[in-house]
Order: sequence, then C-alpha cells, then structure tokens
Amino acid sequence: MIKKRNSYLVLTDRSSLVTGGSLLAGCFLLTACSRAPSVDIIGSFFPVWMVCLTIAVLIVACLRWLLLRLQLESEVGPLALFYPSALVLFTCGLWLIFFR
Repeated sequence: MIKKRNSYLVLTDRSSLVTGGSLLAGCFLLTACSRAPSVDIIGSFFPVWMVCLTIAVLIVACLRWLLLRLQLESEVGPLALFYPSALVLFTCGLWLIFFR
C-alpha cells in the first residue's frame, strides 16, 4: 500500500517494497549487451577497451616524458587531474577512431 504523506510517497507494505525491489533487480539482470567488440591477439580474444587503455597508457607515458623534457610539466595544472584526464581522453579517442 502506498500512502502520500507530506508530498512524499511512502511504502507502508513490506511486500510491495520487496516486489518493487525484485522488479528493479530483474530489469538489471535481464538486460543484455550485444556482442562485445574484441580483438584477436596471439589466439586470445581481448576486449577492445583493454587494448585502447594499454595503448593510451603508453601514449600518456610518452606525453609525460615529453613534458618533462621540455620542462612544461609544471605548467599543466594539477598533475593528479591532468594525467588521468589525458588517459581517458586518449582511451576514448583511440576507441572512437579505430573501433567505431
């Protein structure tokens, strides 16, 4: 049973709460993805995002080396924000360029 109290809906019956929770869990469990894109590397299939992430880590390492070499690392702002953001940027960019 659902009662309206102070403009909020309140579940007063335990069985309706369990039913609602079961329906919500069922929706999450019954949804499916299409076949995940994967790449064959030496006979083993790897997810594409893992390949893109590995390449992006190498690119960010080269970027860090370049910034240190040019003495520009202090100019990019907070490093704890810059490098993870660069990693996400390169990972998503590689995925969009090569696998989309």
